[in-house]
Amino acid sequence: MAEGVRLDGSSGGHTMDKSITLPPDEIFRNLANAKRFAIDIGGSLTKLAYYSTVQHKVAKVRSFDHATKEASSDKLYEISVQEEVTPRLHFIKFENAYIETCLDFIKDHLVNTETKDIKATGGGAHKFKELIERKLGLKVDKEDEMTCLIKGCNFVLKNIPHEAFVYAKHADSEFRFQTTQPDIFPYLLVNIGSGVSIVKVESEDNFERIGGSSIGGGTFWGLGALLTKTKRFDELLQLASKGQHTSVDMLVKDIYGGSYASLGLTGDLIASSFGKSATADREFSKEDMSKSLLHMISNDIGQLACLYAKLHNLSRVYFGGFFIRGHPVTMHTITYSINFFTKGEVQALFLRHEGYLGAIGAFLKGAEKDNPNQYSWGENYAGSSGLMSVSPDMNPMQRARSGTFDMLEMDRLERQLVNLPLLLDPSSYVPDTVDLTEDASAREYWLYCFEEALDGVVKRAVASQPDMQEATERAEKFSQKYRHKLQTLRHQPFAYGSLTVRSLLDTREHCLNEFNFPDPYSKIKQKENDGALKYYLKAVKALEQLDWKERQFALVRGLLAGNVFDWGAKAVSDVLESDPEFGFEEAKQQLEERPWLVDTFEQWLERLKGPPHKCALFFVDNSGVDIILGVMPFVRELLFRGTEVVLASNSGPALNDVTNGELQILTERLAAMDPVIETGLRDERLTLVQSGSSSPCLDLSRLDKELAMVVRERQTDLVIIEGMGRAIHTNYYAMFSCESLKMAVIKNAWLADRLGGKLFSVVFKYEVPSEKPSQPSAALTRS
Repeated sequence: MAEGVRLDGSSGGHTMDKSITLPPDEIFRNLANAKRFAIDIGGSLTKLAYYSTVQHKVAKVRSFDHATKEASSDKLYEISVQEEVTPRLHFIKFENAYIETCLDFIKDHLVNTETKDIKATGGGAHKFKELIERKLGLKVDKEDEMTCLIKGCNFVLKNIPHEAFVYAKHADSEFRFQTTQPDIFPYLLVNIGSGVSIVKVESEDNFERIGGSSIGGGTFWGLGALLTKTKRFDELLQLASKGQHTSVDMLVKDIYGGSYASLGLTGDLIASSFGKSATADREFSKEDMSKSLLHMISNDIGQLACLYAKLHNLSRVYFGGFFIRGHPVTMHTITYSINFFTKGEVQALFLRHEGYLGAIGAFLKGAEKDNPNQYSWGENYAGSSGLMSVSPDMNPMQRARSGTFDMLEMDRLERQLVNLPLLLDPSSYVPDTVDLTEDASAREYWLYCFEEALDGVVKRAVASQPDMQEATERAEKFSQKYRHKLQTLRHQPFAYGSLTVRSLLDTREHCLNEFNFPDPYSKIKQKENDGALKYYLKAVKALEQLDWKERQFALVRGLLAGNVFDWGAKAVSDVLESDPEFGFEEAKQQLEERPWLVDTFEQWLERLKGPPHKCALFFVDNSGVDIILGVMPFVRELLFRGTEVVLASNSGPALNDVTNGELQILTERLAAMDPVIETGLRDERLTLVQSGSSSPCLDLSRLDKELAMVVRERQTDLVIIEGMGRAIHTNYYAMFSCESLKMAVIKNAWLADRLGGKLFSVVFKYEVPSEKPSQPSAALTRS
């Protein structure tokens, strides 16, 4: 968030000096490639949207042809950094008072001359039409406000996993984010502007205004102004947040002396809004009158929304409009009203990016020929402001802050993302094991942990680009940006939805990419892959000497030992940096002896005595020893049993995790050494697919569409997830419609202690779908 930013680049104050231009990479980023503008102008805020293409560096691997003299060394592959272009959507929100200055700034930095018009929506689109056309030289093409609103709402619900939240004023975390449903339709949208519109949305293009009311935000503002002489909407809400409505409202107990039990009415319920003002011979405070008025309007809207939700059998009700706009007092009163009238059966849902919906929808209308909905999009944490705290006690009048710019950036993903078809219940799937938003002690530990590791990440980033002199400067900028993000999350843990270890890792990856460090661990991965390959045949031959039962245990132990080699775990990276001789056998010695922390190995062994699985989907983890000496012998045994195997690896780099490009080369080399692997590839019984992820963790609701198709076609009946990020931080409680196996070594002392284990404790969790799911561990979930 660029708070208090003036367009002259300085901070503080409420005026903007046009004489000095703001660096374009701070707010209006990448204007040089901008096109397809859209604008949504409301009563007090302007939301601008535009499309750009962002050049960034990506790390690519290319196999050496070892049959020729091309390979000047014994390296398996070469690494090159190439330029790629990613489409990005930019959304900026600012106060209308600064619209002219902002338009001047955009005009001065706009390079693309192909853009001829700008899509516009909102009540102010007509008012500012002439100004926009004169300043930007673009024709204003007005779009229907409700259509834009619905399109924008559909877009954020489909593409931002933690978009919707329930507001809980008195809870440890005021925002409780909801898991995005696989199918977002149908839903009810209650848009509270000057009046109220209630819209039933059944599909992407099928929606209907089914009701509304003239009693809305304008009513609160107008009556509030008459009662308090306060003209600003935000000031009215500030007054309401400090008021006591019971001074003005007549309660049930004021009439009956207590509750009205036969009607189920408690004594504290409002019997008559402003009822006491008719008989009391005294003046009422502005605060109390504002609070009473807010309750009156909110209760009316809440009851109306409940009636329409029941009439149309809808359980998802989203609230938006300038009356909401993230204000805690309005969200609290609406939430209370909905909960009361539905007896808790329906939750009031709010949207993290509610203020951008009109601008997003207007942009999508202008980009229909490119069909942006055919792609998946992801929020770029490096360039987005995030949701801020709206508690008036923490920051009085925060919503009235002048000169504040909020930003949202969405990057188009290379792969279309869908749910894993094997999830037992996609609608209840939650990827993350612990929500740091609600767990204060865990949050403080992990924020400290990531901040402490930052210097090491910077060092690794610089080392990955030894031939680039400016790498040190870029790495320092990355460090500053990510440190600032961590500080923001310490005060506003809900900024990007539920705060989790996964979101902290993803934010770091986004910031690294922002400063052109696409793969800081590329050299380490290359070295470890080359080294592990030399021991592969020896490891396989040693396994073949064992009898069947010993071999099954040795395979599991080898896979777990391989998983120790994780540069994302400080306890491991410290060892690997200080002891170059630390290898596969040393890792085995570090493992916890059986019985393990979680140990269902005997059940797995019994299952292996039965018929082979038809197809196993294996989500792999690290490069080097992990994939080559741990995973591949395990895969080899599955193939030998008659089980097809689908290896799912990251589409893009994260830490030292193996990518699909690297795995393709590694598997080809292993096939040249091992007839079992070679036959598996040739007969298409061993398949390599991209997961669609570039994270050390795993969200099974956002996977490559092609992977989902392969899973269905192969009739997959076993899911294997390996590693701390994929099987502990995420998916520990994920339930599948088929058998599953989750394996990991706990390489963090704090986490091990919380789980009741110690460093290098083992989790080996085999589950079948008919079993009752294991209950969440108190150690993992306690706050």
